[in-house]
Amino acid sequence: MTGQNVRWGILATGGMAATFTADLVDLPGAEIVAVASRSPEPAKAFAERFGIPRAYGDWESLARDEEVDIVYVATPHSAHRAAAGLCLEAGRNVLCEKPFTLNTREAAELVGLARDGGRFLMEAMWMYCHPMVRRLKALIDDGAIGEVRTVQADFGLAGDFPASHRLRDPALGGGALLDLGVYPVSFTQLLLGEPSDVVAKATLSKEGVDLQTGALLSWEDGAIASVHCSIVGGTSTSASVTGSAGRIDIPYGFFFPDRFVLHRDGKDAEEFIADPADGSRNTLKHEAAEAMRALRAGETESPLVPLDGTLAVMRTLDAIRERVGVRYPGEAV
Repeated sequence: MTGQNVRWGILATGGMAATFTADLVDLPGAEIVAVASRSPEPAKAFAERFGIPRAYGDWESLARDEEVDIVYVATPHSAHRAAAGLCLEAGRNVLCEKPFTLNTREAAELVGLARDGGRFLMEAMWMYCHPMVRRLKALIDDGAIGEVRTVQADFGLAGDFPASHRLRDPALGGGALLDLGVYPVSFTQLLLGEPSDVVAKATLSKEGVDLQTGALLSWEDGAIASVHCSIVGGTSTSASVTGSAGRIDIPYGFFFPDRFVLHRDGKDAEEFIADPADGSRNTLKHEAAEAMRALRAGETESPLVPLDGTLAVMRTLDAIRERVGVRYPGEAV
């Protein structure tokens, strides 16, 4: 696909799909050719809104559209396995929103479909593609703070969500952990890999989903991480990474930072500021650009968001849910 437009299909028409599509419209080399929903009306309305030529009232038609190079899956995560699996089985490449699936079993099934079929598959973990997060990781990999010893990260919303809201609905994979906690867990594992031990506590709703969860992750080399997520209180969404020779603080929005501060022993603090040329701090264009780069290069997964890393995060999320007693309908006991 070197040098030609990448033709996108959008599966789902909700808020996440609209945000992604709005960013994709302005991305050079991206062409949005089709959108699908479960019924014709929302698909047609979405297509008219963004000038998309084809609108499908079912997922199967989009999956079978051979003029679509890659499908962006933006359904609720309870439907990621079905939607992404349908597309992969039909021969489409897939960029699937986070959290990748409800659990590790579903994630492994999607990875197996992609690898068996030689198709590109990537979790839309935009944080991993964000220029400032990549810069932070490069500094740490280069030894700017020595060996990483602790990571702290949180993400909470001050929402008064009713029981009918998707974040409270077990059938939709509700709760703080999968929707918000995936960010601090993914950030931690970007730097430290998969933990060897998981301890967790949560406050559960009457529906059985987690309203807030705290987890302590540890590694055999002695590193420890503290992660927290909540849908009952707004947190600072900050992160701090401490090493044997210094510390990096992200004061706000660690998963889409516009700045961070490097503290090194015996030296003045150094602030790193986002390059204005990279655009808005909360743009999704970087993950789309990475997927397009990989497709043009003939790669079936991204080195920035590797599938083995996605599976490792899902295993940690499963472990946390097991510790706090959250199980979704249809999952094995």
